[in-house]
Amino acid sequence: MADQAGRVAVVTGGGRGLGRAIALGLADRGATVAVVARSERQLAETVGLVGSAQGRAVPYVCDVSDVSALAQMQERVAGDLGRVTILVNAAGTFGPISLIQDVHPLEWQRTVTINAVAPLFTARAFLGGMLKEGWGRIVNVGSAASLHPPGALNSAYGVSKVALNQLTRHLAAEIAGSGVTANVIHPGDVKTDMWADIRDRVQDMGPVAENYVSWAAWVEETGGDPPEKAVDLVLRLTSDAGGGTNGTFCWIDHPLQPPIDSWEAPDGHRPWMNDDA
Repeated sequence: MADQAGRVAVVTGGGRGLGRAIALGLADRGATVAVVARSERQLAETVGLVGSAQGRAVPYVCDVSDVSALAQMQERVAGDLGRVTILVNAAGTFGPISLIQDVHPLEWQRTVTINAVAPLFTARAFLGGMLKEGWGRIVNVGSAASLHPPGALNSAYGVSKVALNQLTRHLAAEIAGSGVTANVIHPGDVKTDMWADIRDRVQDMGPVAENYVSWAAWVEETGGDPPEKAVDLVLRLTSDAGGGTNGTFCWIDHPLQPPIDSWEAPDGHRPWMNDDA
């Protein structure tokens, strides 16, 4: 399939895991993919895999939480590849697994910066070109953790993903009707490097970490959600047909974890507004 032929996509966190899978999927559909990550080695591996599948990808080493570095990367991508009309924010970190009373404040802050502020930076960098084109797709990789009841140990991650939800909704409201869309997805409970890191870090933390020990074991036992389902969801949202979805929390098809209600579509009414005006 070549329904993205001629388009340029940026995938952050594309050096490994789900970001790499998404980059491969978009390239398979014909897009030229700017793959962004901090690791030059991981980027080379992704670009090599795309090339082996007869696609085109170009590596860009960048820490997307550094707004100056991101601005330079955006200029390089524009010069090398042209106008970007697809942006997938897949870069993320789980951050500190710690009680709030014990957490290192800078580690907590960095998690929120990478997971919620960096997508603001990237959207701001590429949105103008999409609006000029009259066509664009922004997909932010979120988490069902943003919809779960609060619990111990993951305040940084949970807060960051709630913030990402709200950022996506604000962006979607601002660009509604422009031909550009913004959505957030839960990619499923996938056996990624992040899952393995969480599993290893919580195993000796005692009763306070029981929820995460059980979750890691459940993913292990079930095999987790296939990452291909998340790739398929991203491909749908970034297609021409995906233009009808905007400002939505999207779930993969038939996830292991039953979908959770996110938010209702707003009706736009406010008690101080005169709807008849």
